Amino acid sequence: MDMLSDVVAFMRTGRPTSTRVSWRAPWGVAFPSAPGSAGFHVVLTGSCWLLPPEGEPVRLNVGDVVFLPHGDGFGLADDPARPLARSDCALHTELFSSAGFEGAGAETVLLSCGYRTFPDRSHPILGSLPALIHLPSTLGRHPELRAAVELLAGEIGNPRPGADTVVSSLLDMLQLYILRAWFDSDGEPCTISGWAAALADPAIGRALNAIHCEPGRRWTVESLGAHAGLSRAGFARRFTALVGQAPLAYLTWWRLASAARMLRESDASVAEVAERVGYTSEFAFGNAFKREYGVAPGRFRRAAVA
Repeated sequence: MDMLSDVVAFMRTGRPTSTRVSWRAPWGVAFPSAPGSAGFHVVLTGSCWLLPPEGEPVRLNVGDVVFLPHGDGFGLADDPARPLARSDCALHTELFSSAGFEGAGAETVLLSCGYRTFPDRSHPILGSLPALIHLPSTLGRHPELRAAVELLAGEIGNPRPGADTVVSSLLDMLQLYILRAWFDSDGEPCTISGWAAALADPAIGRALNAIHCEPGRRWTVESLGAHAGLSRAGFARRFTALVGQAPLAYLTWWRLASAARMLRESDASVAEVAERVGYTSEFAFGNAFKREYGVAPGRFRRAAVA
């Protein structure tokens, strides 16, 4: 897997959810913050306003996509001045569902999707994102994102055999396309910084993909630099400046994060997990894992499945 694919798989826990919601004016709803969750919303019909906890209201038109990566509270309304009724539940609670809220006015249809995240162990790329990402529908831009939205809306609006698998896959695709679109549009090459710049940088991008494709390989700063096509010193400086961690610090973090995911989701023994992420000694792996997660690997696994 390449790095961005890995990040999408890593940032989610449990089953994704999605809902096709029809609102008819007048309407306005406030959704409370939900730490440890992320959601994205797409306008399928009509228009509405998204009201963030800070900043100006955001006008949403047909085809617009909004991503809230940190579970912040927000409001939705047909008019930015509309009083908001507090909602005690999230828009999305099932893999796919539909809901309607009747009124006498114009209709707005939203596709609302979400998933749980690991707030204390999320990939740093998630932490680098702003509280709100708005991707306006612009003719000719992000065609893959638009195609995924249309397919997902069709599956949710008319579920057929195999819909569970199709919807889960499309939600992953949609998340990936949102991140691609955001990083592709995050300023000009000379002004972007952080993870957007790291992903756009060919040399650092090669090194990151190498780490993610082969976390168990005995990488050194020199071998990663050679893979990136840079000198050892130049690579170390550039990687640290863009990623925010030294190359081997990021490698260790990713190895242990990958190990934690394997312990949660697979039946591999602790020794097998240790070997897969590059530790020749189960003892050394156990010590490193405990330093990062505060508990031994076996205890971590038991707590994850409890």
